[in-house]
Amino acid sequence: MCGIAGWVDFERDLSREEATATAMTRTMSCRGPDAEGLWIREHVALGHRRLAVIDLEGGVQPMTAEDGDNHTLASLTFCGEIYNYRELRAELTALGHTFRTSSDTEVVLRGYLQWGADLAVHLNGMFALAVWDPRTEELLLLRDRMGVKPLFYLPTEHGVLFGSEPKAILAHPLAPRRVGAEGLCELLDMVKTPGVGVFSAMHEVRPGHLVRINRQGLATRAYWKLEAQEHTDDLDTTIGTVRGLLEDIVARQMVSDVPLCLLLSGGLDSSTVTALAARFSAAQGLDTVRSFSVDFAQAADRFLPDAVRGMRDAPFVQDVVRHVGSNHTEVVLNSGDLTDPVLRGAVLRAVDAPPAFWGDMWPSLYLLFRAVKEHSTVALSGEAADELFGGYRWFRNPHAVRADTFPWLTSGSTRYFGGLGLLDKGFLDKLDLPGYRQDRYHEALAEVPVLPGESADERVMRKVSYLNLTRFVQTLLDRKDRMSMAVGLEVRVPFCDHRLVEYVFNTPWAMKSFDGREKSLLRAAASDLLPASVTERIKSPYPATQDPLYEQALRAELADIAADANSPVLPLLDRAQVRKIVDRPLGDVSQPYDRGGLEMALWLNAWLTEYDVSLDV
Repeated sequence: MCGIAGWVDFERDLSREEATATAMTRTMSCRGPDAEGLWIREHVALGHRRLAVIDLEGGVQPMTAEDGDNHTLASLTFCGEIYNYRELRAELTALGHTFRTSSDTEVVLRGYLQWGADLAVHLNGMFALAVWDPRTEELLLLRDRMGVKPLFYLPTEHGVLFGSEPKAILAHPLAPRRVGAEGLCELLDMVKTPGVGVFSAMHEVRPGHLVRINRQGLATRAYWKLEAQEHTDDLDTTIGTVRGLLEDIVARQMVSDVPLCLLLSGGLDSSTVTALAARFSAAQGLDTVRSFSVDFAQAADRFLPDAVRGMRDAPFVQDVVRHVGSNHTEVVLNSGDLTDPVLRGAVLRAVDAPPAFWGDMWPSLYLLFRAVKEHSTVALSGEAADELFGGYRWFRNPHAVRADTFPWLTSGSTRYFGGLGLLDKGFLDKLDLPGYRQDRYHEALAEVPVLPGESADERVMRKVSYLNLTRFVQTLLDRKDRMSMAVGLEVRVPFCDHRLVEYVFNTPWAMKSFDGREKSLLRAAASDLLPASVTERIKSPYPATQDPLYEQALRAELADIAADANSPVLPLLDRAQVRKIVDRPLGDVSQPYDRGGLEMALWLNAWLTEYDVSLDV
């Protein structure tokens, strides 16, 4: 896993711009702490920061391929893991290619020489990559099908800037630090429009897409998308196919030349991955798998069930650990640490945007991953199973399913993503967030594939699945990527394997919910792997602190901001609402959905300050 950056300019000699290219590359040092590489020619600069995972000696980047006369055929900077690289290597060898390393990077490079832009359809993995072809003077940007790995770009007058994260582009003097109405709407609402970057003129390569840049300009196209296909398997066959796919996926993703572990919450998703990994390790004669979970100090005494968290994770985690025999570590966090300015600054710089939604989960994830990194470089996670198998409550809420908006932004769910309570009404009116949300929803709706002859009920559930797999899941993948890569930890997500996604997406909802519960297919596919307590457990999200001292610290910080006339967020706030929340009596328990406005105001102020952002509204 790595961080990439680069610059193409067809009217400029970039061989004289090493300092700028190096500055862009070094913003990715957290993503790649092990090595740095830079490849510069007249019109192109490719930068790379490496986190060594496979072929520690041979996988150095940027990597080039030459012909017999030492002329460069292509140069690659690559972030990600290719899980079928061994099969591709054998296929390419049979086609006449020779290899000098055992890395998946060289397989990608040779794959480009063989298949060109069609390389993408051959890859099974998570990836963001850039290939420069001097024969055509063309740059190719590619992103994996589900968007597990990020990739941003900013067109310039004579080329493009790109990087794994916005900070790589912002390190270039040509990149404006401006944010317009569209960017603000993306920050303030849970719509996550594919391809839209927050900063003006900046874009994100859409999942499953490629971008070509040459002297004629810039063009994008999809190489993969979710399609509607008839599902002909019966229920037993479907359950067996899901199980077989998961076994193959986890086995592929266990390949690593560095220590690997599992992120375990005690929920169905992560427990299934952990159990399959433990079974694979035992079958291969490998060491006992390591697992990690997170909890808050004193949570056992202070935990209060709420609408979505009925019980703590810890008892279920221990049930799984005993059942599969993993070598387990519980990372216990102190809620007071979550407001540490140094920690919050690190989180902000990892995200390049106000990480307001989910509030304390950002710094707590950072601390969890930092602790995991002390023992492992690679971790497997259960992310994306809820979007794929129908785990959220809105999948089973008739009002949410039939609503003319994103299902997670309907009553009963929207409060968990609310951060507008302290913002000035005039400012919000200028942005017209309801109109923006509606436009983005109908754009997404127009993309939903249709299966001829499908019933109305199945059609509406296909819509809900599509919205979750193309919009909602992106917010979770972004969070996982930024917080893990900020500490140099690679997190793999088995449930994002495109083969599984395609198969389950086209499985009728009647099968996905055949036992009347959430994630019926996954539960059935993994039932023999897990203790009964886990298979019977109701979906519970990632833990959040309920410590009132955390909220007290947030309020104190907000009071300081309100008292400082130079605070950049002040013109955006409703002063009366700020005073009301600062003076409001503090309860015995602080729930995350009551802190959304606080989190948004504080993160916005920190972002506007540190990134010196100009707002064009």
